[in-house]
Amino acid sequence: MTEFTTEPDFEALAMRVMDTTLPRDAWTHTAHFALALWILRHRPDLGDPGRFRELIVRLNDAHGTPNTEDSGYHHTITVASLRATRALLAQHPPTTPLVPILAELLAGPYARPDWILAYWSPARLFSARARREWVEPDVSELPF
Repeated sequence: MTEFTTEPDFEALAMRVMDTTLPRDAWTHTAHFALALWILRHRPDLGDPGRFRELIVRLNDAHGTPNTEDSGYHHTITVASLRATRALLAQHPPTTPLVPILAELLAGPYARPDWILAYWSPARLFSARARREWVEPDVSELPF
């Protein structure tokens, strides 16, 4: 599942993440944002960074991806991505379909996995501390 062209595609992704059946190769940069959109819209109880962390860690565990100080789950990237997604979602009425919102998100700087380096230096972002907990940006302030 790499394309999200219908609303059910988002829900199917979320269900497969939650039950840890999403294949590793389907867990793409786009899928991360699609999941965040669906969670924030339909399951805001899971949109808290701690709860979102649980989802990703469980999926990584199911894939055999270690969640260590240099691999797997990354808290600072997750929180920044959730903030970006939440800010974009807030610009639209709650009835706006997720398909065009994801398209809008991916038409901008967030389409690139390295978007976050506009705000954090690699040394700070890829530190063990930033992987474990929220670390403030050191290059530029986040716009959201």
